[in-house]
Amino acid sequence: MGKSFYTISFDGERVSMLDQRLLPEKEIYYEYEDYKEVARAIKDMIIRGAPAIGIAAAFGIALGAKNIKTLNREVFQKEFYQILDEFSKTRPTAVNLFWAINRMKRTFDESPCLSINEIKDELVAKAKRIYEEDILICKNIGEYGRGLIKDGDAILTHCNAGALATSEYGTALSVIRAAYQEGKGISVFADETRPYLQGARLTAWELSKDGIPVTVICDNMAGYIMSQRKINLVIVGADRIAANGDTANKIGTYSVAVLAKYHNIPFYVAAPLSTIDINTPDGSKIPIELRSEEEIRVFNSKKLVPDEAMVYNPSFDVTPWQLISAIITEKGILYPPFDKSIEGIMAAR
Repeated sequence: MGKSFYTISFDGERVSMLDQRLLPEKEIYYEYEDYKEVARAIKDMIIRGAPAIGIAAAFGIALGAKNIKTLNREVFQKEFYQILDEFSKTRPTAVNLFWAINRMKRTFDESPCLSINEIKDELVAKAKRIYEEDILICKNIGEYGRGLIKDGDAILTHCNAGALATSEYGTALSVIRAAYQEGKGISVFADETRPYLQGARLTAWELSKDGIPVTVICDNMAGYIMSQRKINLVIVGADRIAANGDTANKIGTYSVAVLAKYHNIPFYVAAPLSTIDINTPDGSKIPIELRSEEEIRVFNSKKLVPDEAMVYNPSFDVTPWQLISAIITEKGILYPPFDKSIEGIMAAR
């Protein structure tokens, strides 16, 4: 099952990204030679998905560092920290962003004896390593998770947690891809995922390219389809997982989890360990990004909402751990109580 597209790449001089806002109508790649352009691309959702955001930030930081025009370490450090700060302001909910920023910062902080040019090379190498590590991580998530899927299962997924949200394979879609490659006759229901339609535009596009049967449904159809016994399990990704297992994911995930619980359908989260934030005790402490009203007011240049009406547009919600059957990671499957299983797996890293 070969991938006919790439999400993001970095050749040491420029960062290239597939504009996910234009899919599936157009496949257009942009190249960036300025770190501020990379930060803007993250903020504007040209690239999205927690692991991919982390990779993009690492690439952008390395790009920015390469373009700093000084050989003085103190001056370099000041400009480098400004670059880190720029990326920290892009997408507040996705913890992989801050995980990547901290890894890049440590690379600089732990190189006091290197020249500026050597530090730049180290930062580029670290960014590329983060990308390569993500490929293996996502593949391992699929290997661990595929056993949860039976032959003939119909799977509901929300938003896009595929190759477009990572380096390759995806998280939730890695599990689905691994089961399909194993020969299991599976099918997928993809919630459209309003207001940005990541399920309709992106998940359906990816699965169609792989030949995996996919049916797009409106977000408000999930409960009815569950009641018709047409869904066997739910698999979603995550943007941040608290220490107790509470999980932030694309808005609407919480509703799907409640419906799955009512209908006795397993609800699984697939995410790398880097998405677990052990410094956030529970979901109430996860920052939720509020996005522009225009994403709801206007679609395809057409006004959908009267000017007099107010709009509220949180990009994520939090699913309480009690609604989650298991969390699939690259090191194994975690089961409730998640505070204990998370503590154990994080200590063993």
